[in-house]
Amino acid sequence: NPQAKLICTMSLLLGSTITLSSNHWVTAWTGLEINTLAILPLIAKSHHPRSIEAATKYFLVQAAASALILFSSMTNAWYTGQWDITQLTCPASCLVLTAAIAMKLGLAPFHFWFPEVLQGCSLTTGLLLSTAMKFPPIALFLMTSQSLNPTPLITMAILSAALGGWMGLNQTQIRKILAFSSISHLGWMTIILVYSPKLALLNFYLYVTMTAAVFLALNSIKTLSLSTLMTTWTKTPALSAMLMLTLLSLAGLPPLTGFLPKWLIIQELTKQSMAPAATIMALLSLLNLFFYLRLAYCATITLPPHSTNHMKRWHINKPVSPLVAILTTTSLTLLPISPMIFAIV
Repeated sequence: NPQAKLICTMSLLLGSTITLSSNHWVTAWTGLEINTLAILPLIAKSHHPRSIEAATKYFLVQAAASALILFSSMTNAWYTGQWDITQLTCPASCLVLTAAIAMKLGLAPFHFWFPEVLQGCSLTTGLLLSTAMKFPPIALFLMTSQSLNPTPLITMAILSAALGGWMGLNQTQIRKILAFSSISHLGWMTIILVYSPKLALLNFYLYVTMTAAVFLALNSIKTLSLSTLMTTWTKTPALSAMLMLTLLSLAGLPPLTGFLPKWLIIQELTKQSMAPAATIMALLSLLNLFFYLRLAYCATITLPPHSTNHMKRWHINKPVSPLVAILTTTSLTLLPISPMIFAIV
């Protein structure tokens, strides 16, 4: 139903705008609730049992996280008399808020719902869940970053990078692989949040660009699993080649865009005398590199004939969306112009 889809999309925009523009905890919480209620029909729209299950899991987790955010802000207001988001000074409130936003984002150890929900919805809704729905909680993290305790954040970041890498290794469903990739990238953003919020935001923007390029490319070739991804090279060779390069960019290989945030974060951590944490994060990114290389191998290097059982698909000479072309180009070429980005930032 186009009207229902329009209402849900407008509500998503409204909820995100309210949260991003608010400096009072209750209005920020209201925006998050509007977002949660607006995305639920989009998750459950196929009426498949898996979609209904995904919507139920998403609702329960987000409702629990919202209750914790409200509890944290009320405790802080009780201690300090302040409802301002930037005036978060009560240590207990800071800890509860960190856990609540980690639940909202899907950071480890609160990550279990995210791969299941992403697997139960379409690629377009999965794109929204992986990018747009993470922006309001990340914004709350950025606004409160000076008050938060770095120890739980660093612990969750390293845990997210480790679990995102380990658990993505044996997956065959592309949406689950992208979910674990998202968990791992969130770990990189969280570890630098307290020390350089601008760098965390830059990492988020680049992650959104690369993930959107991958989701839209997969949506164009209608691929959900590795076995069908193996058959796409003969159908859309140019798009498959671009998909391979974008996946390698997500993995953080130079000279592609994805190397830029990892390089800057490791540099900043070293400046903050956190060389052990930087080393652990760099080593854990090798786990991600393995499953991105596996995806890239399936997308381009595996050519028919092969022994995979799959349904033959019609060749469609449909032009690639300009948005996919723009996002893919951005995902591949931002590293050489990074000095200009630094000058602007």
